Amino acid sequence: MSRSAVSRPGTTNHRMMTILLCVAVLMYWISLYIYAPTLPTYVENKVDSLSSVGIILSMYGLWQAIIRFPLGLVADWVGRRKPFVLVGLSLGALGALLLASADSASGLLIGRAVTGLAAGTWVPLVVMFSSLFPPEDAVRASALLTFVGGVGRILATALTGTLNNWMGYSLAFYLAAAAAVVAVLTILPAREDPQPPKAPSLGDLAHLLSRSDVLLPSLLSMIHQYANWATTFSFVPILAGALGADDVMLSALLSFNIAVVTFGNLIATAVVCRIGARHMVYLSFVLLALGTASAAIARSMVAVFVLQFVIGLSNGIGYPVLMGMSIRNVDEAQRGTAMVFHQAVYAIGMFAGPALSGVLADRFGMSPMFVATAVASLLIGLVGTRRLSAGRSL
Repeated sequence: MSRSAVSRPGTTNHRMMTILLCVAVLMYWISLYIYAPTLPTYVENKVDSLSSVGIILSMYGLWQAIIRFPLGLVADWVGRRKPFVLVGLSLGALGALLLASADSASGLLIGRAVTGLAAGTWVPLVVMFSSLFPPEDAVRASALLTFVGGVGRILATALTGTLNNWMGYSLAFYLAAAAAVVAVLTILPAREDPQPPKAPSLGDLAHLLSRSDVLLPSLLSMIHQYANWATTFSFVPILAGALGADDVMLSALLSFNIAVVTFGNLIATAVVCRIGARHMVYLSFVLLALGTASAAIARSMVAVFVLQFVIGLSNGIGYPVLMGMSIRNVDEAQRGTAMVFHQAVYAIGMFAGPALSGVLADRFGMSPMFVATAVASLLIGLVGTRRLSAGRSL
């Protein structure tokens, strides 16, 4: 089937579409991350327990876990992604406004749940962006998408503290909503080449999801995200606040972590073929445990930045390797489904990490919670990694 003039590389229409979607991706991540560095302390100031903080923050992962897989199947079924992307961006704006106006735990819970639904529409946006490029340019498309997304997250998180100091917490939420609206306006004129509807085969799905080479890397990613969201996006900012960090410092902390994750992605790409994917996963879990356990004894902001570096490096090398392992032996026709499944499973960790860690922190204190998280993630990670196949390429 020939590609339309809209998506044919080298045409003016193609260049315009690429620019529009790059802007949309940039605004998408700004809308979800511009308030992220100080969201844990914002929530902590409005509720009466760390358990409540954890449960509220966990809604972001819960609704991604619920929606991602069925949304991917439905998008394939109807052969369109743009409507789902527009709904997701609109939900991102709504969720930010709900968080800005929330005066109670229930309001914060609903607002964070809505932003989780918005984040669950990332895969349709990825597919819509990737469809602009022929198969032979898939790596270039992925690199461009990763770069734009990284710039958006780093830029957004770097601004939060300054915005808070300027006009209070609400400004970041309002700018998040505005960024989502800008993304909607850039997506609206973008033309999408409808794909032939593809009804899911339940038999093929059951076979795919029963494969250990798909399921095990996905479960290990879930453990990674459990520890990451229990620390970086939930209770490390609260720890930093207790050590005297202001909002500008909290912004720098998360922006630094995201930059290290990006650096770790580059390392993983460069060395995985030399030392093997399984060894990379082993290393990532060791680093993850070291960084998480260090939070239990951190008594200065220097120590907090160091542990955020270690955790960021762990996630930077662990996530792309585990994602690659989960799809490397899957037929081309099922790779998209395997990828969506992987992301839905790791989102369970994004939910469970804050929720369970908040309960543990309330009952035993934050330091024992960090130690328990480190030990559990290390033991489960090492045992699970031993069962992975020892391939050297992804």
